[in-house]
Amino acid sequence: MNRAVLIVLPVALAVLAPSLGQAVAAQPAPLGAFKSWSAYEAGTGDGKVCYALSRPTATEPANIKRDPPFFLINDWPARRAKAEPEIVPGFQYKDGSSVTAQMGSETVTFFTRNDGGAGGAWVEAQADEERLVNAMKTASEAVVTGTSKRGTVVRDTYSLGGFADALDKAQAACGP
Repeated sequence: MNRAVLIVLPVALAVLAPSLGQAVAAQPAPLGAFKSWSAYEAGTGDGKVCYALSRPTATEPANIKRDPPFFLINDWPARRAKAEPEIVPGFQYKDGSSVTAQMGSETVTFFTRNDGGAGGAWVEAQADEERLVNAMKTASEAVVTGTSKRGTVVRDTYSLGGFADALDKAQAACGP
């Protein structure tokens, strides 16, 4: 198991609580670590979720204060949502702003929403979700760029080493 992921898992649960909802009530079960990505499942019944998760390998600017950031790909069987990308930046986004994820020549735009003290970003169109996940399977890194509520442009670079394996493991746990 990736030690960095084990150390940040309690923090990740607190940050992800609004999006994972009742699934957070159950302690997530690690399914495996795959280079820079890890797979988990949590919850049961309608609250079950399986996900691949990673932390950035680099951040610009490096000195910003925020909660731990994450890039997730979620499967929610009860909602029939498969491979749903989500960005958890560790700060609130600037109101009305968008976020981009760039993998090589592919760029996908996310919409943002702040809930309480946390921000999050999701892909609006299912076709863009599929395009993003396919690009993540072949690229070496994803660069996520967003603007904080304070106006700071933040670039998080995620290694995509192990992404496809972590996603496969998470999706196998939540079924077809």
